[in-house]
Amino acid sequence: MIERIVLFKLKGEYCNDRARAEIAERTRKDLGALKNVRSISVGRDAEKSWDLSLVVRFDTLEDVDAYIADPEHRAYVDDYMHERIELIKAWNFRG
Repeated sequence: MIERIVLFKLKGEYCNDRARAEIAERTRKDLGALKNVRSISVGRDAEKSWDLSLVVRFDTLEDVDAYIADPEHRAYVDDYMHERIELIKAWNFRG
């Protein structure tokens, strides 16, 4: 299993509980429906270094590559999240 960990630092106008909740719900809905995604969870950093975290689980690294290239994933990142994020970091871990 592969876990893709993504951390988001949001732009100032999105650093509030309402905006975080909206982003988290949209993320679960949009990304959780994509092919090859086994599960997805969205959380808030308990130490407040990052605004949101995302853990997406896949069977293989090839599934991760397909997910990244998926047009619906690109639309989520480019059309929805791009205007909301200041910084994004992502890593893949084999479980």
